[in-house]
Amino acid sequence: MLPKRPHGVVMLLMLMVFDVSGAFVGITIGNEMSNLPSATDIVAILKEKKIQHVRLIDSNHQMLTALANTGIEVMVGVPNDQLLCVGQSRSTAADWINKNVAAYVPATNITYIAVGDEVLTNIPNAALVLVPALQFLQSALLAANLNTQVKISSPHSMDMISKAFPPSIATFNSTWNTVMSQYLRFPKDTGSSFMLNAQPYYGYVGGQGVFPLEYALFRSLNPNSQISDPNTNLFYTNMFDAIIDATYNSIQAMNFTEIPVLVTASGWPWRGGPNEKAATVDNALAYNTNLIRHVLNNSGTPSQPMNQSSTYIFELFNEDLRSGPESEKSWGIMFPNTTTVYSLSFEDVATTIPESPALRGMFCVANSSAPHSALKHSLDWACGPGSANCSAIQPGQPCYESDNIVAVASYAFNDYYHRTQASGGTCSFNGTAMMTSTDPILLANKLQLPFTSALKRRLRRTNLALKCLKGSRSLCKI
Repeated sequence: MLPKRPHGVVMLLMLMVFDVSGAFVGITIGNEMSNLPSATDIVAILKEKKIQHVRLIDSNHQMLTALANTGIEVMVGVPNDQLLCVGQSRSTAADWINKNVAAYVPATNITYIAVGDEVLTNIPNAALVLVPALQFLQSALLAANLNTQVKISSPHSMDMISKAFPPSIATFNSTWNTVMSQYLRFPKDTGSSFMLNAQPYYGYVGGQGVFPLEYALFRSLNPNSQISDPNTNLFYTNMFDAIIDATYNSIQAMNFTEIPVLVTASGWPWRGGPNEKAATVDNALAYNTNLIRHVLNNSGTPSQPMNQSSTYIFELFNEDLRSGPESEKSWGIMFPNTTTVYSLSFEDVATTIPESPALRGMFCVANSSAPHSALKHSLDWACGPGSANCSAIQPGQPCYESDNIVAVASYAFNDYYHRTQASGGTCSFNGTAMMTSTDPILLANKLQLPFTSALKRRLRRTNLALKCLKGSRSLCKI
């Protein structure tokens, strides 16, 4: 980690026209608890919280039945204790698919199968059967004509990465090079994802004070404590993004590209033992709330602004039968008796705040007559303490422009203003900003681009206008 004072973070947003659905946030449901609520009660909770994606650690048949006709997308799991059998026998793999997937679709919307969980780090003696298990299950999906609807992968631990920071030089543990090369070939060939359990809590605790707690919780960092990758000069406002980028770079180091990262578990424990000071309700609520906001913002990461990582919150219920310290039993947002540990909204907090009708169609932009030094200072504040969404594009990215600070500052100012105006945020920036009613979406409309209403809302929200179109990517500027 290299703490640095932020210098002009210059960015312009790049959007993929063909991918406007954005990332999602789901939740994980474990099974290591004394009294698991009924499947009917669990589905009722999912509906009440408007959760549309769920990861089941196993393939509980009662849950799969209860989830039928709900539209909720389901990830089922092959438990670690079943991996050996599935990975050694095609017929066993086919039987597993028939009993746990084919028997329930299409009524139950099963979209993913997670094969094992952190196999290489938790049960390394099963490493040699992991890829065969994936292949046998894929063959069974093909035979059942379900290979398009259902994708297969295997969740990995952060421990697979030897050194996660700086992200630009991250690599997988060389012990697993042969297995990882075979494993990465599988999602590359089948259009699946690299599944990752990304837990900044462990990164923070394991760092023993190297990283500030605010960095792990998505909170604003002190201007003197900004964190950047010295090799790319990319700024990291949170540990989650650094973990994702470290994973992408580890994949690229194995000579694989275009494999998306799907976060199969990320959360924060709300209770811990005497030596687990960071495991508190306040921290758990802050982390998960900010994580949901961050993922649904669809901003990507500093080195991968085009790749949004959908994420499953870990987890719905506390698992009192899990081994280990007190914190391991306390990741749930609810108790198994269905009472709430803390209230968590699964909608984008930033977009659910009502905006004043008088401000609709208004944009906060840089004052072109302001001195560039003053604009730079305001830009640094907006992208740092102001927590504007400046992570998408930074130096080194395709849309980087170093000579248009007015456009760059306008993007940051407008993002900050529309995020914060409902709670008192202003368009001032010490006189370097002003309000305007000019709508940047008009240019996109004139070019008759096939933007959906969701993408147009996103463009308006960030005050962007289309600059040019190259293939399937639009390069946008203020």
